[in-house]
Order: sequence, then C-alpha cells, then structure tokens
Amino acid sequence: MPLFVVHALDKAGSGPEIRAANRAAHLEWAAALGDKLKVGGPLLSHDGEQMIGSMLVIEYDAIGPLKEHLKTDPYAVAGLFERVDVNTYKWLIGGGRPAN
Repeated sequence: MPLFVVHALDKAGSGPEIRAANRAAHLEWAAALGDKLKVGGPLLSHDGEQMIGSMLVIEYDAIGPLKEHLKTDPYAVAGLFERVDVNTYKWLIGGGRPAN
C-alpha cells in the first residue's frame, strides 16, 4: 500500500484559536487511522513556540480516497488550513520504516 505525506499549513490570524478548539477531536480522528498513520504531529514556528500546521505520513490505498478522507479531519471541517499538500512518499531511511 502506498505512503503519502500530508503537509497542511494553518491560516494566519485565527489559526491558533481554531486549532485549540478542535485539537481533541482531531487527535481522535488521527487515532482512528490506526496502523495507517505512520507518523504525525504539528509543524511549529521557527522559535518552536506556536503550532502553525500539521504533517502526517499515512499509508492509504490511493491519493484520491485519502484526499476525501482528509476532508473529514475536524481541523479541515473547522477551516483551519490555508493550504494542504498531499504527495506520494517513499520511506527510505530511518527507524520504523515499513517493509517495501
């Protein structure tokens, strides 16, 4: 099954409030991905003080169905993201790498 990297950047201004209000629901949504979610977490500002986006590596059947599933993320539903990029990913180096 292919891997995809999701890189989502928050909207400026209201992002921190939207993120805080929906964080618990987003974490539940992410946990429901089970073993499909290989790694994920918030992107931080350069000083490391503020969450400014999200990055996930997800194993999914195909990019189209994944993009549809990403629309159900509570962060996406709440309008948190300014931009979401999804790219096919080949995990080559690092611990926890799935067998190819």
